[in-house]
Amino acid sequence: MPELSQDSERGRAGAPFGLAEVTGPSMVPTLRHGDRLLLQYGAAIRPGDVVVLRHPFQQDLLVVKRAVERRGGGWWVLGDNPYAGGDSTDYGVVPEELILGRARLRYRPLRAGQRSPLAFARWALSAARPLFADRSAARRLRAR
Repeated sequence: MPELSQDSERGRAGAPFGLAEVTGPSMVPTLRHGDRLLLQYGAAIRPGDVVVLRHPFQQDLLVVKRAVERRGGGWWVLGDNPYAGGDSTDYGVVPEELILGRARLRYRPLRAGQRSPLAFARWALSAARPLFADRSAARRLRAR
């Protein structure tokens, strides 16, 4: 199942922000395997936001999905990749208390093969991007 590394739980006790590493393809094209996220714990969630949550059936597993809409006391969450699965279509509405926070920034680390000046310049231009609520994606995903 495509999810986050457990590093995002470190520092959660007192800090409002944390870091996480994405594993798996469920949020492609928004997030890729190996991307790093800057998380804001306890942030207000709106439809379209990329959120980090505990898996409803396996709560030691952290998951990154897009919050699509509120339903019955929780959030309906879906991945941006419709072929990856592992979202609310499998486990239903996610209770509010399982939503840990909102992803604010995506950072792609420099890969080992990116040593040429051109590769470095491309990386530098695209390495860090803010993650805004994608309302068009929320509407599109809600229709699924």
